[in-house]
Formats: sequence, structure tokens, C-alpha cells
Amino acid sequence: MPNEKKQCEHYAKLCAVLEKNENYQKFKVYAEHILALSNNSLEKTIAIAVALCLVCAVLVSLAAVALKPLQINNKELDMKQNILDVAGLLEEGKDIDAAFAEKIEAKIVDLETGDYVESINAADYDQRKAAKDPAQSIAIPKDKDIAHIRIKAKYAKVFLVKEAGAIKSIILPINGYGLWSTLYGFLSVDADGQTVQSINFYDQAETPGLGGEVVNPNWRALWKGKKIYAETDQPSMEKGLITEADIGEPALSLIKGVVDNSKPGSQYQVDGLAGATLTSTGVTNLIRYWTSKEGFAPYLSKVRTVKGAKS
Repeated sequence: MPNEKKQCEHYAKLCAVLEKNENYQKFKVYAEHILALSNNSLEKTIAIAVALCLVCAVLVSLAAVALKPLQINNKELDMKQNILDVAGLLEEGKDIDAAFAEKIEAKIVDLETGDYVESINAADYDQRKAAKDPAQSIAIPKDKDIAHIRIKAKYAKVFLVKEAGAIKSIILPINGYGLWSTLYGFLSVDADGQTVQSINFYDQAETPGLGGEVVNPNWRALWKGKKIYAETDQPSMEKGLITEADIGEPALSLIKGVVDNSKPGSQYQVDGLAGATLTSTGVTNLIRYWTSKEGFAPYLSKVRTVKGAKS
């Protein structure tokens, strides 16, 4: 076979080069010396142990390098799957890349102004990485850091869900500290910038069965139709975890117990997580932070009145 012949030729050339190498010759001499020693020799034991460690290190390094593209691709695929999930577009058996390309458009938003930033390629932008870069992030004043994240990226990547060319919903990246971990997720809101469609946390380490219930589909379903901003001045909610909210301010909150939908203000309430008050408070705080002027309020104020507008 031609390929086998070429491989043999390359191997022969490699051997010829090694035979001329002074260090390789020294290695051969030392290897022969080690092999000639008794199996009870301390020098032989140490040399073989070191050789095995080196071989294993090389193999692990080669595997890491070889698998890195696959890992990156799987990470991107998982993120697209979570975005499609929170958008209500995830279909079993359907190609994720194709569904994402067909329905979702990524945009970069300047959090200070609420304007789109066309100079940054949304496909390449990593908001979590940017938040760790002093040149691309800003420190959050302590009195405003209710989500306890300390720093945030100057720009955020949002995702527009489209239908027949019109914006159907907007997916916002959110994060904040719970009880044990920083929760990272997405909040899907209607194109009016006011009505919640869904929520999804793709990265969290809260207590399983308690705070970890943030990923429970039944609990996530409770968010649909809830309102973000107070349409009238809202007093402190009964059993609520937030203070009062003035008209136009973020009012959405988890409460202690179950929401009574017959009571005024229930449109701003979601059932708290049973036995997980601190995680519930953390979710409330991160929602209120990212829908405030510190987060996406400037952006949402510009899209709230143009539901279904062409992008």
C-alpha cells in the first residue's frame, strides 16, 4: 500500500536522525544501563517510575490538545441547547445548530446606553470571559451589587428569537449568587420587555432537592406570564422577599410559600423554593439586578414599546 510505504520511509528517516543525535545516544546508553540493573535496584525503580510519569504526562497533554476542539464544540452546542430551551424552541431529534441558526440572532448590547454594538462580533464574544478582563468590565458599586457578583462586563450578549422576521422574544443572560454558588442562566421575555416567557439556569451548584430545584421544569413553568416592572406603585408583598417597588421599577420576586393568583400584585410573584430561602433570595436579587438600570433596563426600555418590530 502506498500509505504504508510512506509511513515506513518517514519512520526510517526519523530513526536515522535520532541515531545522529548526541542526546539520543546518551539516552540509549543510560536506558541500557538501567535495564541491565537488578529489579531490586533503587535506581532502576526510580528511573522507570519517572519514565512512566513522563509518558503519562505526554499522553494526557496530547489528549487534551486533541480533544480541545471537540470540547469547545460541545460547550457551544450545550449553550445553544439551553438558549433554545428557554426560548421554547427545543425539539427532540431536531438539529440544534440548524434550529438555532434559523430562529435565533445574537446581538451585543451596551449595558450603559441600551444600544446595540455593531463593532463587536457577537459570535466570538464571551460575556463571562469579558467580565474577568479589567479592560472589558467595570466594578459594581457595593450598594448596588444586590446580586453579589462584584464586576460585570460592559457589554452583554442578548439573543433575539424571530418569527417571520419579527422579534418574538428576547433572551437575557443573568447571573448572581445563591447559597453556595453563582447561578448562570437566561431570562426569556416577550418583545414588550415586560412579560416573562421562561427562565433557565444552566450552571449552578445549589443544594440538590432544595436550591437545586431552580432547574425543575415545574418550577420554571411558574414564571410564564409574570411581569417584571411595576405598573403601579407596589407595596411590600405579603410573604415577599423584596421591599416595595415604585412604578416602572423591577418588582418581580420569589415569595415564601405559594402565590395566591387572586390577590393584587400576584403577577409580580413566583413561588419560592421550599426549604431554600437563601437561594430564593439570590434568584430574586439577580432578577432585580439584571432588570434594573444597572442591567438591562436601558435596553428593555427601548424595546418595550415596539413588540414585534423588525430588527
